[in-house]
Amino acid sequence: MDLGKRISLVIAGASLLAVLLANCTPAAAPAPAAKTPSASQGTTTTPAKISGVITVYSGRTKALVGPLLDQVAKDIGVEVRVRYGDTAQLAAAILEEGNRTPADVFFAQDAGALGALSKAGMLAKLPEATLNKVDKRFRPAKGEWVGVSGRARVVAYNTQSLKESDLPESIWGFTDPKWKGRIGWPPTNASFQAFVTAMRVTQGEDKAREWLNGIQANSPKKYANNTAAIQAVASGEVQVAFINHYYLFGQLKEKGDSFAARNYYPRKGDVGALMNVAGAAVLSTAKDKKAAEAFVEYLLSSGAQRYFAEQTFEYPMVQGVPADPRVPPLSQIETPNIDLSNLDDLDGTLKLMRDVGIL
Repeated sequence: MDLGKRISLVIAGASLLAVLLANCTPAAAPAPAAKTPSASQGTTTTPAKISGVITVYSGRTKALVGPLLDQVAKDIGVEVRVRYGDTAQLAAAILEEGNRTPADVFFAQDAGALGALSKAGMLAKLPEATLNKVDKRFRPAKGEWVGVSGRARVVAYNTQSLKESDLPESIWGFTDPKWKGRIGWPPTNASFQAFVTAMRVTQGEDKAREWLNGIQANSPKKYANNTAAIQAVASGEVQVAFINHYYLFGQLKEKGDSFAARNYYPRKGDVGALMNVAGAAVLSTAKDKKAAEAFVEYLLSSGAQRYFAEQTFEYPMVQGVPADPRVPPLSQIETPNIDLSNLDDLDGTLKLMRDVGIL
């Protein structure tokens, strides 16, 4: 099949992906405080001052990363023009625009969308010095994007009815009938669907179907998003829920330590301990590649990494920048062996979830 036909197929798939996601109800991440980051904090090197103007397509919301992106011109001299939107829809737009895209950088909420653009030949390889700042688990072998912050999959559990020792080592343990009526999940949430995609990639379609059927047999309660799910855990409506780690810290910040839910990180090293990332890439069509690369480098500077750790409660990707002290160190999380670029087949995941009767 020639390249034109392949790209046409990718565009069609990405467009369908965008439509499907638009009909979902993704969870909003905790909004950061209005705190101006400074790239000079910490120990990692601050990118040198240069000049230039770039356009960033950001799948991360303005409320979440706007203060950080506003600081770029002050710290490195690059003027950043930002188009905010849904990650899947922006990826579809880049594919449709092709060589005419005004985007120089794609700042994605998840790795799957970056993988789709990479497979379409739309991304440029990043400098080795940039790539080497991040563990190999959180960047692809081809080096065409890099993770800039991490979100761990966890099991939120009710602290009044359960201890951590009551929870199974693997996400598969929750298919045991003893968990019937005790589980909550947000099946329309994009992060949950990425987790299911990771299960399909690492264990195969049949095993992913088996897990979904096993949980479905335990009569899980559906929630619109991660926030609703963890609130249901804290209230005792359910005893556990499958979410991203940082939603707990938004609740603790708002409601205090009496909030009756905590995070459990499955210990088996399977997909239940997936660490997905928000990542950044330079487009192969970037008009000012040097400025675009400097922007990506900036996201790995100490100030930016501290911003993710302190304001959004995510994991920093650069060694030497501490995460929130309440989360396990990244080095201690047994993540599955997966190239996160391969999480791009959301369409197949949605089909599976519909077949099982979850959507």
